Amino acid sequence: MQDQAPENPPPSNRDGPYFDELSVGQVLDPAPAVTIGSGEAAAYQAICGDPLALPLSRPLAEAVTGHPGALVNPALVLHVSIGQSTVATRTVIANLFYRGVALRRPVRQGETLQSTVTIRGLRELSRRDDRPARGLALLGIRTICLDDGAEVADYERCAMLRFRNPDAVTGHDDDLGGVDTDIDLAAWTDLVPDSWDPAPLRAAAATTPTWTRGDPVTDPMRDTVTNAPELARLTQNLAPVHRDPSLGPGGRRLVYGGHTIGLAQASMNRLLPDTATVLGWQSCDHPAPVFEDDVLSFRHTLLDELPSNGGRLRALQTQVDAQRADGSTDTVLDWRLVSWGA
Repeated sequence: MQDQAPENPPPSNRDGPYFDELSVGQVLDPAPAVTIGSGEAAAYQAICGDPLALPLSRPLAEAVTGHPGALVNPALVLHVSIGQSTVATRTVIANLFYRGVALRRPVRQGETLQSTVTIRGLRELSRRDDRPARGLALLGIRTICLDDGAEVADYERCAMLRFRNPDAVTGHDDDLGGVDTDIDLAAWTDLVPDSWDPAPLRAAAATTPTWTRGDPVTDPMRDTVTNAPELARLTQNLAPVHRDPSLGPGGRRLVYGGHTIGLAQASMNRLLPDTATVLGWQSCDHPAPVFEDDVLSFRHTLLDELPSNGGRLRALQTQVDAQRADGSTDTVLDWRLVSWGA
């Protein structure tokens, strides 16, 4: 005979965890592992349209990397990792920052990613009559490739979460630190794949206009945010605010911040076609929300450049403005990243 459910089962946690249910050191049950194949790559390409050459062309990827197989766009790798981390952020109000976002190895189509989320710090925020109780959770996210056990990324993000019990007092008051926006390219050289040859990208480099450090370059092409829930679903993002408009500001569905980053990376690669890969994010600030059908414009600034492994490391700042349906415009992203190419 099958076991019967107890008459008074414990409360369901399918809508949590909430801030007052977390503890430092807690490891959350992982999200399902995700195999990134050609279908996932095609869906992502349809949403973000990134012209990054290596993930688009298997022959070019094989020529540059010296290994068989198609590469996965590094942005898609990070979106899947972030999506898997949302086992901690079903009750998210906002994401404050990412820290230490660096890709330790490239991912090829057909490989499977698994992420573990650990609570590394908690801070209860002061109470106000005009808002529900809330707190900050510092999440440690480690993503590995199940095919060989190798680490793909290990980084932190800080999320603002709701309380389940609005009268709970947790006493959490950890110093969660902040983010250093200054990029030291010398610290990124170890992340450049040492066996890659950027020579096949040099033809594209020859057509790339010279960029002067510190001078912003505006992409002449704007882009419209569409298929936002599709990207959330594709990457297994569990934050309801990205799917349910009733939970967003003004009854509008909030676009996942990584969607804006994906479109910003696509813009950068239109202007820098000799880029081989993006190695990571130094910092990422979302000063205002993004909504579906916003029209985005992009400005890119070369902060620094350093020769490395026969190619060039670049430190870049990308700023994004969103034009709303009512004609107003807000700055919605200040992103600092590191790329490598010819």
